Amino acid sequence: MTTDPNNGRLIPDQRHLRRQLEQAASSYENAAFLQREVADRMFSRLEYIKLEPSRILDAGCRTGNSTRQLASRYNKALIVAMDIAQNMLRAGRNQHPWWKRHLPLMSNSTQYLCGNLENLPLAANSIDLAWSNLALQWFDLERSIAEAHRVVTTGGLFMFSTFGPDTLKELRNAFSGIDQYEHVNRFIDMHDIGDVLVHAGFADPVMDMEIITVTFDDLTAITRDLKSLGERNHLAGRRPGLMAPKRWQEVKERYESFRREGKLPVTIEVIYGHAWKPQPKSLPDGRQIIQFRDYPKSTPTS
Repeated sequence: MTTDPNNGRLIPDQRHLRRQLEQAASSYENAAFLQREVADRMFSRLEYIKLEPSRILDAGCRTGNSTRQLASRYNKALIVAMDIAQNMLRAGRNQHPWWKRHLPLMSNSTQYLCGNLENLPLAANSIDLAWSNLALQWFDLERSIAEAHRVVTTGGLFMFSTFGPDTLKELRNAFSGIDQYEHVNRFIDMHDIGDVLVHAGFADPVMDMEIITVTFDDLTAITRDLKSLGERNHLAGRRPGLMAPKRWQEVKERYESFRREGKLPVTIEVIYGHAWKPQPKSLPDGRQIIQFRDYPKSTPTS
């Protein structure tokens, strides 16, 4: 079992994550209403930021909802759509009209790249805007943010959303103490994410959070939705097989205590953040950069 240095959070199993996302590629687009809603709220925040990027990374693009919106907003930019799952990239590419797929020179260029947020397959200082919608939570936070800082150009922007620790709190409560396994993914607090941004070298981080509640008819519908998104339990300490029917019934009964007005709630804590990459204070060899300003000479008065 792998542990993140941030608050002892368990890091998701990358192989299991990729496998689940590959399998969910065909169902993801229909199930991703929350991801689309959060992306829209990110774009509303982007309205207040003055930035004209020529190269954009959509990290964790899935089937490309944000990719298409970014391409529409910045129609002269090169968009790099990256995901850990090949099938997600294929599904995203197929969302484009045929003429954009086959005649890329007639529109802004979108390139598809299979890669991991912890080890971005991009050159340093190559991206003006790094964008990531609800993907950071599935990777090592420190490595992913350090990689974002590496690839973003000086003066460039890193903008993201991710899940906070209250996400799936009802499900976590229902599984609590049921056995020795980890059943629900864990997520990092907003303030800790801000600290990681600063430590990585980003400046002026802006963070905010909101709670979104989604309702379902029953627990089976909740787990079916998570499966359709490829966002089931990815922790290394998860149960290796199916839970015994008696234990599962106990989990369902526990969750029933949260039912309100005939529906079961699912709490989603969404964290939004953005930060800029400032001018470096030192060169790679350790020498300090000192800026001199040329002030106008004063004219003596008699």
